Amino acid sequence: MPAGTFAVSTSKTMQFSDITAQVQKAVAASGVAEGVCHVFNPHTTAGLTINEGADPAVQSDIIAALQKIVPMNHPYQHLEGNSPAHVMASLVGSSVTVFIENSRLRLGPWQKIFFCEFDGPRSRKVLWRIA
Repeated sequence: MPAGTFAVSTSKTMQFSDITAQVQKAVAASGVAEGVCHVFNPHTTAGLTINEGADPAVQSDIIAALQKIVPMNHPYQHLEGNSPAHVMASLVGSSVTVFIENSRLRLGPWQKIFFCEFDGPRSRKVLWRIA
């Protein structure tokens, strides 16, 4: 099973980064024509999601909604002070799976894969495996 990692660097505290091209590059290099691509984020204050990539306002709207759902000023007990990022990462999730057909990710016409930073800026890594 082909597998690997790639880097993602973020420049803001909360940011969605489109990683679709990096995942597609891994799929193309794998030589796998049909299967599934599993993408995993091993960080506890970031997530992965698939959502609309055509309008960047959607990404801003999701971040704004998460900020409304997860209060920044709650009396959290975690000493690092990044509990809201941990909660948001738990809500979003740490992995996505995409079908591969004809050596291409089988995403919908508007869909992109996003790395969701909630505790940046940081340098992160993303793991992938194709089965």
